[in-house]
Amino acid sequence: MKRKQKARTFVMGDIHGAYKALDQCLQRAGLDYSSDVLIQLGDVVDGYDQVFECVEELLKIKNLIAIRGNHDAWLNDFLTTDFHPFYWTYGGKGTLLSYLKHTGNKGVIIPTGSGFKTSLNASDIPLAHREFFKYQKPFYIDKEQRCFVHGGFNLSMPFLEQAQSVYYWDRDLWLDAMSFSGSGASAEEFEMETKFKEIYIGHTPTTNWNIDKPMTVLNITNLDTGAGHQGKLTIMDINSKEYWQSDPLGELYEKNHRS
Repeated sequence: MKRKQKARTFVMGDIHGAYKALDQCLQRAGLDYSSDVLIQLGDVVDGYDQVFECVEELLKIKNLIAIRGNHDAWLNDFLTTDFHPFYWTYGGKGTLLSYLKHTGNKGVIIPTGSGFKTSLNASDIPLAHREFFKYQKPFYIDKEQRCFVHGGFNLSMPFLEQAQSVYYWDRDLWLDAMSFSGSGASAEEFEMETKFKEIYIGHTPTTNWNIDKPMTVLNITNLDTGAGHQGKLTIMDINSKEYWQSDPLGELYEKNHRS
């Protein structure tokens, strides 16, 4: 009798509407939709125009832990108020195109000086999708004191006392760690108010450093490997640290496909 494989725990970086990359990562990692855990670090939306497909696929994963990213927060504002706070400027056209295509709204997207106006209404978006974005977590901390957060946090404040927006907007955690690691000081000297065994983030693409693979600095691993642009999407087994990546997004999609 074949022994059932032990359930694994994966973490995945920013998706940005790139369903083709999402599908490749899930297939290449061999994720078991019924038993494995997937911690997704946010920014499911805004970028490529397959947001609908991405959410549908993530909803199939029984043990999904979905973290909120700053782009997801913008979309959730729209879902609760029918107003998008930044006029869809930052990659939002891809999200609009995706939901207009899949919700039966044959409306329009009109460019304006500050973004786009659209006939899409929050009520056009399926309830399951609206609830997906409503119930994303600002962070997740597991039993081994590993922290999963989209952006970062303020090192000098107790972790749980920070505003939710800090968790999906902060870049200082990563940038400070990068600067510190180049100073020659020991990792033990990198002080933070709340200690974690490991920290996993997205939000700040490693492609800013011309790297399309996960980067680990001190105890912080950055999984945003540029899927919002021309880089790759990454999924990692958090215990073995083995990781799998999609093909470069510039190969999966034509360059003008990202909106």
